[in-house]
This record gives sequence, C-alpha cells and structure tokens, in this order.
Amino acid sequence: MNRMELLRTLLEREQRRRDDAIAEWRETERMAEAAREQADSLVTYRGEYRKRWAAQFAKGGAIELVRCYHGFVGRLDQAIASQQGVVMQADQRVRAAHQRVQQRELKVATVRRLIERRQHSLLQDERKREQKQADEANQRRAWASRQSMAGAAA
Repeated sequence: MNRMELLRTLLEREQRRRDDAIAEWRETERMAEAAREQADSLVTYRGEYRKRWAAQFAKGGAIELVRCYHGFVGRLDQAIASQQGVVMQADQRVRAAHQRVQQRELKVATVRRLIERRQHSLLQDERKREQKQADEANQRRAWASRQSMAGAAA
C-alpha cells in the first residue's frame, strides 16, 4: 500500500471518529436539555404547589397539614437541588464532548493537509521528471543535429 493510500485510509478513519464524536456530542446535548427541562418542571411544580396551598392556608388549616406541606416542599427543594446538580454534570459532559469534536476536527484537518502536501510534492516531482525528459530529448536532438551537420561538412 503506497503512502497516499495510507493517508486516505487514515483520513477515513479520522472522519469516522469525528462523526462518532459529533453524534456523542449531540446525544449529550439532548440529555442536558432533558435534564434542564426536568429541573424547570420541578421548579414550576413547586411554584404551583405553593400557590395552591397558600390559597388553602389563607382559609385556615390544621397544623398537621402545614407540617406535611413544609415537609413536601422541603423534599421538592432537595429534588430541585439534586436535579440542578444533574444539569451541571450534563453541561460538563457537553463541554467535554465538544472538546473531543474539536480535537477530532483538528486531526481530520491535519491529515487533509498532509494529503495536500503529499499531492503537491508528487505533482512537483512529476513536473521535474517531465522537464528532465524534455531537456534530455532536446539535448539528443541538438547532438543529432550537430552530428548530421558535421557529417555533411565532411
């Protein structure tokens, strides 16, 4: 396998890795968005729950019911705090996945540059070879021309 084939194979492999990294990044973004939506839902639910019970407590309520309310709101606050932690972790995974995409993009670009340089080098080598052949052909014609003139003069 020649060097250009190896470079093309390497490029294909790096492009697949980059595509896999992009898919992973998109999945982490989807998961982070789902975590944010869950956190938002909990916050919204807590607000609605407080409003509903505030109206109930305005009419009066048993102390045992107030304790249950505060206990549930406390658990809701814990759930919200926990979900916000999940959101932060998901955002960190998104950033890490994005960095992997950027690293893969850099590798793909590097291999492409190597291929371009190699192609340019091969093209220059071919031009030099053609020029050398043309120069040698011109020298042979000039030598043959001098030989024929020398033979005619003699």
